[in-house]
Amino acid sequence: MESIGELLKGSMSGRRLLQQAEEKLRQVMNDPLIVKLRHKHPELDLEAVKLNLNKLHQYVKEYNQCTNCPGLDQCPNDMEGHYTLLHVESGTDRTRVYDQKVACKKYIAKSTQDSIRSRIRSFYVDERALSQGYSSLEILDTDPEREDAVGQVIDYVLHVRKEGLKPQGMYLAGSFGTGKTFLMCYMLYELAKDGYTGAIVYMPDFAEDLKSMFQDPLKLKETIDVLKETDLLVFDDIGAENLNPWLRDHVMGAILNYRMNRKPTFFTSNHDLSALERHFSFTSKDGDEEYKGRRIMDRIRPFVDVVHVNGRNKRGTV
Repeated sequence: MESIGELLKGSMSGRRLLQQAEEKLRQVMNDPLIVKLRHKHPELDLEAVKLNLNKLHQYVKEYNQCTNCPGLDQCPNDMEGHYTLLHVESGTDRTRVYDQKVACKKYIAKSTQDSIRSRIRSFYVDERALSQGYSSLEILDTDPEREDAVGQVIDYVLHVRKEGLKPQGMYLAGSFGTGKTFLMCYMLYELAKDGYTGAIVYMPDFAEDLKSMFQDPLKLKETIDVLKETDLLVFDDIGAENLNPWLRDHVMGAILNYRMNRKPTFFTSNHDLSALERHFSFTSKDGDEEYKGRRIMDRIRPFVDVVHVNGRNKRGTV
């Protein structure tokens, strides 16, 4: 009976396959990576190389592709962001080569970034503000006029890392475009690295969207529960929303009532606290309601440290 090799030699296509296999073996045997591997493992003889040729070839191919990495989004390897690693073991009968897929540094960095970002929920805030990463030095250098505010935010982050979360939040007050939202996104991003969850809510759009949630009570409850339970909550541009009694008393009131003395809440606003109280004391539906304005402020004022964010308007600048 003829062997498979003899059968292959008897046909044109068979001879071509054998030639390709021999060329593949020659390339693998001469590759510096395999030469180095065989020097480390003398037991990896010619027979062992032949038996594990595909694994060794994959190892060389992916190593070379990683050396000239085109970027994670264009990774040519069989498993995106992973390369083949070999482990050689001597056996009583033969030498065995085991391969495994290992994540590269770029994949690990992206996974870490995705993990951090997944801890932060964004409601109507530009996602780019939460996904770009931050440099404390750059934040300090951007505008010397807001150094005090930046310092207070950075101190807060460092304090949480050392002492853990406290119920006290921050109220960032300042003119348009001074970077209040940016600083809160920085805080959320930095503390997400430490495993804390966070949410940031752009109040004008949130107030409008709540109207549609009347028709979807389950979504409304889920949204409110997220804002109650997240470790760090930021109400962005508070005081700019079109206020109605339901938003103030049943949504904001419920969230703040739950969080006070439990978890920190943060605010950015163009108003100081007195102006915000006046905002909460009047609605287009019920007119002047000073008592209800005071009641909601009793759930804000004692639980925030006021931070004045000075500086120039950075919107529209690079």
